[in-house]
Amino acid sequence: MKVLVVLVLLGIHNAAAVTHSLLYFYTASSGIPDFPEFLTVGIVDGQPISYYDSVIKQEIPKQGWMAETEGPEYWERQTQISIGDQQTFKSSIEIVKQRFNQTGGVHIYQRMYGCEWDDETKEVNGYDQIGYDGEDFISLDLKTETWIAPQPQALITRHKLDNNKALITQYKNYHTQICPEWLKKYLNYGRSSLMRTELPSVSLLQKTSSSPVTCHATGFHPDRAMMFWRKDGEEFHEGVDEGEILHNNDGTFQKSVDLDLTSVPPEDWKRYECVFQLSGVNEDQITKLDKAVIRTNEAGNHIIIITVIAAVVLVVVLAAIGFLVYKKKTDKRPPSPVENREVQQQMLPTA
Repeated sequence: MKVLVVLVLLGIHNAAAVTHSLLYFYTASSGIPDFPEFLTVGIVDGQPISYYDSVIKQEIPKQGWMAETEGPEYWERQTQISIGDQQTFKSSIEIVKQRFNQTGGVHIYQRMYGCEWDDETKEVNGYDQIGYDGEDFISLDLKTETWIAPQPQALITRHKLDNNKALITQYKNYHTQICPEWLKKYLNYGRSSLMRTELPSVSLLQKTSSSPVTCHATGFHPDRAMMFWRKDGEEFHEGVDEGEILHNNDGTFQKSVDLDLTSVPPEDWKRYECVFQLSGVNEDQITKLDKAVIRTNEAGNHIIIITVIAAVVLVVVLAAIGFLVYKKKTDKRPPSPVENREVQQQMLPTA
């Protein structure tokens, strides 16, 4: 559960209607059986593009177009970089444990950095934050060019980083200039996958006759979508519970929104409808509330529930095992601050 909390804390950010994102996750763990001590993942618009962990000891592509772009020598070079990162993060988690006077137990130390770019407004936002055991540890505020440490155990690190103005300038340049340029290149190279549009299959589900009716959409892409209930043509919020957008195994997404009909007489059901809107698609998908089309078989619903749970687990794993594009086989990943050994030593907490 502690792992789940921290991964949700640093989880994948859902982009707005025209916002694209490039994020990298670095995760060190301690005391978790059958779980890698260190792993990384690179994510573009919610899709993993690269992956490394301390068990396989290799950095591998997670998209076909990534594998086609670079040869074995590129991935070997990135593997060596990640092996170095592994040692740095292994030291970091031990030092942070000392700060909290901890010895054994389960602990997670995770860093997320990257950027978002709005392809209409051209606005750019950068992110760089570290979490420990489900809570924020330290993060960079690019607007004030200072580090924020919500916990006293992080003050030593914050003072060290705030006093290094050259480092802050380097980070700002990466998050506002370098990272967005690589993100644009990734979007171009992976356009057939990242920029595709797929409409969902929408179903009405109900576990029992007294349960809320769930409007469930699955198989859509991209994840920039909205889903809500309407009553008499107007958006309706009373008794409505909206779920998060979740990943499917095939790279598409799913989402659901529940409607509590406890106080609604059967003759008024026809006044309600579920609306699904996908970015880039002008026409809404509308599903009328009709008892005849609601799937109520409990066994079938158990399958749906299992599918949703599996999707949640996948999101967590993707976030943990990891949120730009490649020019030549001799190119390196963009010069991320995390891959600069001097910068890594600056970021490393001191005992």
